[in-house]
Amino acid sequence: MSRSRFATLFFPVAVLLVSMASIQIGASLAKSLFPLLGAQGVTAARLFFAALILLALLRPWRKPIPRKSWVSLLAYGITLGGMNLMFYMALRTVPLGVAVALEFTGPLAVALYFSRKPIDFLWIAIAVSGLWLLLPVGDLEQGVDPLGAGLALAAGVCWGLYIVFGQRAGSDHGTQGAALGVSIAAVCVVPIGILHAGSALLNVQLLPALLAVAVLSSALPYTLEMLALTRLPARTFGTLMSIEPAFGAISGLVFLGEQLSVQQWLAIAAIIVASIGTTLGSRPKPALVAPAPD
Repeated sequence: MSRSRFATLFFPVAVLLVSMASIQIGASLAKSLFPLLGAQGVTAARLFFAALILLALLRPWRKPIPRKSWVSLLAYGITLGGMNLMFYMALRTVPLGVAVALEFTGPLAVALYFSRKPIDFLWIAIAVSGLWLLLPVGDLEQGVDPLGAGLALAAGVCWGLYIVFGQRAGSDHGTQGAALGVSIAAVCVVPIGILHAGSALLNVQLLPALLAVAVLSSALPYTLEMLALTRLPARTFGTLMSIEPAFGAISGLVFLGEQLSVQQWLAIAAIIVASIGTTLGSRPKPALVAPAPD
């Protein structure tokens, strides 16, 4: 294999893997700030700085937005804000890898809904098996915190809606829609963060860490995913993204010392397998790239 062929095949894959690692490292850093600002305060700061970065880079005001487009943009931004807020709130009591796996059920459900092939019943069964292993069904000691699990699943619902609304916003406005969506999310979540964290958000000593969270969790992975998508088929892109729960588990272990049980690792693996199977079995269609949700 020539060097140019190698670069063509593996460079975008490496870029996407770096993007997923960046998202989960950012989530680990964000969780470490919860004792200082709370999940609400960290979410607000992340979205605020991510919005500033994307507005500066993409400058969405250069193109006028039709009035009828604001409905889909508002829905896109609100679901994006809800997804981020509930995911970070879930991280207060749920390990990172488990939270990512639970949240992944949202886009998985959307993919299964729009596919409806006989083989999809297998992927549904595998995903349900993974959820059964993760959730506190009949065994509170082995399962995860019920409230945290519920918040992670709610974040997954928002992620599924975010995909539906984001497809329209992305097709109508491209990256301009992404910048506006993050800005709308920030407008929705920042007041909640201020109410919870108050003047602690003005602590300049936390500014470098909060900027790092915004860059690692939003600006950098968004740019890398855009780069990867231009060089990868949509199906390959989706298949690779399916392994993100594993990145979450590894990041939680390395940066937060979160030890998972064998049962939890098996559950994460089951959800990854279900996601990969659904992606490979779906009809090829353009993939939407929007700011990284976690």
